[in-house]
Amino acid sequence: MIIDFHFHLSKPEHELPGVMDWIRSNFPGDIDELVEQVLTPGGIRKYLQASEIDWAVGLAEVSPITTGWASNEYVGEFCATANDLPDPVKGSRGRLAPFASINPYIVNDLAAELLRLVEEYDFRGIKVYPTYHHHYPNETRMYPLYAKAQELGLPVLTHTGSSVFKGARIKYGDPLMWDDVANDFPELTILLAHAGRPFWYEQAFWMARQHPHVYLEISGLPAKKLLDYFPRLEEIADKVVYGSDWPGNPDLNRNVKAIRSMPISEDSKQAILYGNAAQILRIE
Repeated sequence: MIIDFHFHLSKPEHELPGVMDWIRSNFPGDIDELVEQVLTPGGIRKYLQASEIDWAVGLAEVSPITTGWASNEYVGEFCATANDLPDPVKGSRGRLAPFASINPYIVNDLAAELLRLVEEYDFRGIKVYPTYHHHYPNETRMYPLYAKAQELGLPVLTHTGSSVFKGARIKYGDPLMWDDVANDFPELTILLAHAGRPFWYEQAFWMARQHPHVYLEISGLPAKKLLDYFPRLEEIADKVVYGSDWPGNPDLNRNVKAIRSMPISEDSKQAILYGNAAQILRIE
């Protein structure tokens, strides 16, 4: 069983030109055609089912100065429509868990906005984009958002490490900036997307070992090199979560196969691919 914790639902019209240009230049084939086929409610269910993905975290992204704007309303409605498709699709693989994006430069009352999105669209978590929104994650203005997420029992996924997109500010991506947040909100689940790539792997690993509710989320990393980046990965297999970063990684099978071929226990592989994420998302 597989949960993909990092699946972008942005269509080309949501993206700034440079984002799709980078994707087109780095992947063979017609990526625009693939995105068009996948990003319909029926298309994404079939696509995930074909790749044996049980659940995917569908990401909103409100980052108008760096990547683009895939609104919370669009993502919430898209996920609800896909999940409510009639039988024989309903109840099978390929379900979506929407995650919100709340930009502190656009929204004033962050906690109220999160509550609204949960009540109106059943969002299951939130993604924070410090490198794209240009703020340190431990700034106190972000604390009402974390407090509300902790109160609601919602996980916070955050971009850490580098980015290839114009306008990103990498200084905001240090995983250690989340040490304050993890200490001040000890029951808040925090997932460090991209695990601090490429120069903060040690810091991200330390964070996952130090804090009970901090996880490494390994999207955007070549899985065949995971044990090079994290030689002691199996020690914290219960704190590692798989994600694809689609469409930045359009092949949903490659990294899954690489994880399944790693010289670690089957229990560890299943925890990384499904068990840890299922616990975080409260999926039975």
